[in-house]
Amino acid sequence: MNKITSLSDLKQLREDIQSRIKLREKSDASDTLVQIKVGMATCGIASGAKETMNVLIEEAERQAIDVVVTQTGCMGFCYAEPTVEVTIPGRDPVVFGHVDKAKAREIIDHYIIQGKLIDGIIPVEFKTIND
Repeated sequence: MNKITSLSDLKQLREDIQSRIKLREKSDASDTLVQIKVGMATCGIASGAKETMNVLIEEAERQAIDVVVTQTGCMGFCYAEPTVEVTIPGRDPVVFGHVDKAKAREIIDHYIIQGKLIDGIIPVEFKTIND
């Protein structure tokens, strides 16, 4: 973090922080926005989830994408940390595994913006019990 030496530096820092908070707190319209959840349990944090979340926030800001970026607890995919769940309105959620900085940018650029499937999706297996 740079040293604050003037009132304008402080105002710029405030704007930057408010912009980041806004990305996390758009809960009033969450059904109409893309939702990104980053697994931030101990295993996720140890695998680099904080950096992944920062990249997702920065890329969404840079590309002016209206998203909600939040953190969540364990998703149960410890072997694939860091994990990121993306929910595009009208679609089922998709969970990506091993999301480093490059994969985070790819999720924004290809999956969210262009709607293309990319590698790294963790398949969901549903099992039902028939009576």
